[in-house]
Amino acid sequence: MKRRVLPALALICAAGLAATACSDPTAGDSGDSGSGGKKAEVDPTARLDGVKLTMWTAQNTVNAPKQVIDAFEKATGAQVDTQAIPDLYEQNVPTKLASGDRPDLMFWQPSISTLPFIQPKQNLLTLDGEPWEAELGETEKSLGMIDGKRYAAIVTSPAMLGVYYNKDVFKQAGIAEKDFPTSYDDLLALGRKVVDKSDAAAFYEAGGDKWPLQWQMQVQLTDLDQQWWADLNTGKKKWTDPVVVGAIKKYKEKLLDAGLAQKNYRTGTFTGQADALWKGEAGMVLNVTSFQSQLQAKYSTAEIDKKIGWFPVANSSATGLYSPDQTNGVVAFKTGDDKRQNAARQFLAFWLGPDYPDYIKTMKIPSVQPEVPTPGGLPETSKAQVAALPKAIGVFQAKAIVAPDTHLYLADMIFGKKSPQQVAQAIQDQFAQVAKAQGAPGF
Repeated sequence: MKRRVLPALALICAAGLAATACSDPTAGDSGDSGSGGKKAEVDPTARLDGVKLTMWTAQNTVNAPKQVIDAFEKATGAQVDTQAIPDLYEQNVPTKLASGDRPDLMFWQPSISTLPFIQPKQNLLTLDGEPWEAELGETEKSLGMIDGKRYAAIVTSPAMLGVYYNKDVFKQAGIAEKDFPTSYDDLLALGRKVVDKSDAAAFYEAGGDKWPLQWQMQVQLTDLDQQWWADLNTGKKKWTDPVVVGAIKKYKEKLLDAGLAQKNYRTGTFTGQADALWKGEAGMVLNVTSFQSQLQAKYSTAEIDKKIGWFPVANSSATGLYSPDQTNGVVAFKTGDDKRQNAARQFLAFWLGPDYPDYIKTMKIPSVQPEVPTPGGLPETSKAQVAALPKAIGVFQAKAIVAPDTHLYLADMIFGKKSPQQVAQAIQDQFAQVAKAQGAPGF
């Protein structure tokens, strides 16, 4: 799916439209199930005749849980009703929750920048010690956590950010696998080689859709350590730090101004990226797994393997980045009805237990459980991403307590409305505003 951040949440908080979604994030933690005591052992296929559950999804992911819902209903006798929330999902869900409406289950991005907007300690069941938790891969285990407690089941792997490339363009430019970059500066040098030695643009940038603009900046921030992000999250560091301004400036001057993007980069689109890469009009695209999904919807595995490759890159290493999205996590709500809460836990145990091999085979996606093999028949680009995931570095949505609208401010920059310093300041202003509305310490 597209990498949406939360453009209106600061306004929601400021206007008081979602008071419960903008209050003290440490308030209201009432334990693991709302019923007190130790969790009972979960039998994934126990009968649940007469039990009805509701699950919220985004409009574009309403069919994502269909396989597991059908299998769960058949195995248990329960009924799971899927309800699509109008776009923008991440904006409308907190508003509905504030009105008192809530589901039993819901897709939600399991990152520290997005989980707080549904008040997990106040609204969600904790899922520590569930039977599936220990089966997750190391990267997946890090998701869905707030202050050391688990609030989301991880049902799909986070998107991987890396470079998709056209094999024919690379061949024309004389680029072999041994030439793949081990730093962002190497990547820019590789782009210059594509421009100089082939008929293609080095990169296709999607200024028209805006959201993909963030990735060139993101890969340059991977050398920032855990303490830097901790300081950012407590107001001790700012997005106006020279390292952030430098990343924005390098993107502008060394890639865009240097002619490494296609001529219409200000109006380029996400779908245009796929078409241009496939046709060889661009040599590379830096994007997340939704780009892969776009290719798989149009072309066969054999066609993709013949034409498109993928490699990981970070600021100073050949390392990929992982990016959580809405379909990675499923949360269960405290409804006050123990029977439904236990059924929701059972649904998750079924999904990540006996049904999981069938689910990922149906969805044709990588497994989040190392002991459950990823389905066969995936393109080599997908396999490369699976291999890179265990060592991947989180994008800032997985590290910062607020995910600012970086892409919007970068779009202002490419249209000459903001300088790199002004982009960084706009990011910082929004970050601080939303962090303060959340009640984050230091703001």
